[in-house]
Amino acid sequence: MRHVRTVCATALATATGLTLIATAITGTAQAAPAGLYPPSALVLTLGEGDSPETADIVRAVTLSCAPTAGGTHPSPASACAELAATGGDLGALRVSAGGRPCTREWAPVTVTVDGVWEGRRVSWSATYGNACQLRARTAAVAALTF
Repeated sequence: MRHVRTVCATALATATGLTLIATAITGTAQAAPAGLYPPSALVLTLGEGDSPETADIVRAVTLSCAPTAGGTHPSPASACAELAATGGDLGALRVSAGGRPCTREWAPVTVTVDGVWEGRRVSWSATYGNACQLRARTAAVAALTF
């Protein structure tokens, strides 16, 4: 998890630094977006293990929801719509199994979400008994596959 956070911080610092250098060289700043909006950008991880601290990260994606849905998430538009419907409450994303049967096999998977939602810092994690339970109980936001 530390590695994912370090990579994200490095990417942000690099992008910010390049913007400042371009501004200094050209003497002009990049055009501002058409309208102001609070940032919504998240990093989601999926790990094998029963806690965020010890899980082995097997997948990490980014999700940006403002001004448009994007990132490396497999379904950014759906995930952003579901987050917007809950006001960014990640705990409210849990949906009923909807008749989807899952075994009681114990092969824990942990999902973490860190970043900013509508200008507010968020940090959330949840552990599920196995990958089937993860898919059955979460919305598109956490619908990451191995």
